[in-house]
Amino acid sequence: MRKTSFNSFEEIDTELKVLKLQKNINKELIRFNVNKAKATVAPKNLLGGVGGTVQKVVLSFVINKILKKIRR
Repeated sequence: MRKTSFNSFEEIDTELKVLKLQKNINKELIRFNVNKAKATVAPKNLLGGVGGTVQKVVLSFVINKILKKIRR
C-alpha cells in the first residue's frame, strides 16, 4: 500500500481501484507465465531437441555400416 493516511473517501476509493487493477494484472501475469511454462515443458518440445540428435546418431551408424560393407 502506498498511502497510509487519506483525506477523503474518494481517495480511499481511488486507492482501492488501483490496488484491484494491480491485483488483476498480477493474476494475468501468473496465468501467462504458467501457460508459458506448460508449453515449454510439453513432451513434444522436450523431445524436439532430442530428435535431431537421435537422427544424427542413427544416420552416422547407418553410414558407418554401409562404408564397412563397401570396404570389404
